[in-house]
Amino acid sequence: MPTPTQTLHADIAALLPRLHRFARSLTWSREDADDLAQLALERALQRSGQWQQGTRLDSWIFRIMKNAWIDVVRGRARRARLFVPEAEGEQVGDDTARLHQHRLALRQALGMLNEEQRKVIGLVLVEGLPYKEAARVLRIPVGTLTSRLARARGVLRTLL
Repeated sequence: MPTPTQTLHADIAALLPRLHRFARSLTWSREDADDLAQLALERALQRSGQWQQGTRLDSWIFRIMKNAWIDVVRGRARRARLFVPEAEGEQVGDDTARLHQHRLALRQALGMLNEEQRKVIGLVLVEGLPYKEAARVLRIPVGTLTSRLARARGVLRTLL
């Protein structure tokens, strides 16, 4: 019979794909997303005693990840580093070029959103969290989440 710690670790492992997707929506870089996911997992495992049974594990880890990303961005700002954009156009001439162009257009449009709108899009539209849970992760009222989501959708509609 697995111990509660083993069960928690298995539940966290099951969340890895969702954590990586959310990390990608925050960082816009494959490498940064990998680093952020690892950092969030390390913090979650170190603080596993703080998680309260009966609450949503995904929301708890998403909040850890969001806070870890804030720490990373602040650290980079202090060191005056710039984000290096990922090389684009890797698949020019490939059969999937059209799909790649759509992805690039979507990525570009999402990049034009402000960070708060990207967070909302990432949690609600990509991860499928209910509004209440997404608001809890971001520590904002549900109404604020709803208005940010509406504005982000409007911007995306205009751009796409």
